[in-house]
Amino acid sequence: MLAGAAVLAVGGSAMAAPKVVSGPASDAKCMVPWAGDTKFFQFPKKNGPYRIALANGYIANTWRIQMVQTAKAYAAQPEVKAKLKEFKVVSTGEDVPAQISAINNFIDSGYDAIVVNAQNPTAFGPVIKRAKDAGVVLVAFDNTLNTTDAINVNVDQKGLGVLWAKWLADHLPNGGKILEVRGVAGTSVDTDRHNGVAETLKATGKPFKVTEVVGKWDDGVAQKATADALTTNGPFDGITAQGGDTGVVRALMDAKHKFVPFGGETENGFRKLCAANAGDGLKCISAGTGPAQVAVAIKVAIAALEGEVVPQAIKLPTAVVADPNFKKDADYYPDQSDNFFVGNAFPTCGINFTAQEIMSQTKD
Repeated sequence: MLAGAAVLAVGGSAMAAPKVVSGPASDAKCMVPWAGDTKFFQFPKKNGPYRIALANGYIANTWRIQMVQTAKAYAAQPEVKAKLKEFKVVSTGEDVPAQISAINNFIDSGYDAIVVNAQNPTAFGPVIKRAKDAGVVLVAFDNTLNTTDAINVNVDQKGLGVLWAKWLADHLPNGGKILEVRGVAGTSVDTDRHNGVAETLKATGKPFKVTEVVGKWDDGVAQKATADALTTNGPFDGITAQGGDTGVVRALMDAKHKFVPFGGETENGFRKLCAANAGDGLKCISAGTGPAQVAVAIKVAIAALEGEVVPQAIKLPTAVVADPNFKKDADYYPDQSDNFFVGNAFPTCGINFTAQEIMSQTKD
């Protein structure tokens, strides 16, 4: 009987795989296809309310913590909450098999959709197939998956690296020594951003010498890594950092290193320091995507469950501000935590959060 039930389950779920259909997306302003050849999915419509899970990996930095809080804040909004029977969050750290196991458990437990911030872009092949065969909507965001069988939601991460490197090259016309503070090794975000930096600096033909350190997108780790690099390889003429940027600037200040051009992320503390010290040489470009992209991923998952047409790969806009245009209470918030990431709005998706709405959620 159990074997028969399993056969019926597999047979029934196989019918629930998405169809590849023509575009545009049902919500074309929000769900912008990544490229001209991006395919579109349409899943069989399911009746709600839905069980949706967030399978997060790495959690030991403020972006990931704020992302979890933002996911909970979005799930708590009345119009979203009405569509959810259950919203579950699990963080498994840097252990890729543990994250895969968590996704498998959600599939086995009958969840309708799973959103995932993947620790590795290439290791999830079997679980992607399981989700597809089971008719489970799988949406990856931020650190996405190298597949066309799941939905990916992201900003142009390599483009961010290009942006930062171009900013440095423009401000260092004769080349120079660059400190590059990288993120979590093995993730697609770290790899893409690094490749953007490296390729852009090389393409200038200028004599740039780059020192790479690992900051894990965390202020404390990045501050220590920067302090060590300043001692062993400094001084530097420019800096780019993927995250933990407030810690990087504080390491410069502690070492009494001169302020230099800096291409970095969107932490509130980093932007506060850039605005306060621009006159002393800390010329910055701050660009990235706030943790609110998790809300877009959940929105896409719900749309797919409701039978709407969605792109397989969705491109989100990037939040950018550069010296001398840092505006108080618009681009940075003096009264908010340094660790708060700015840029938590995607107006085309109807998504916007106040700092209070996010920070009132638990970090569990």
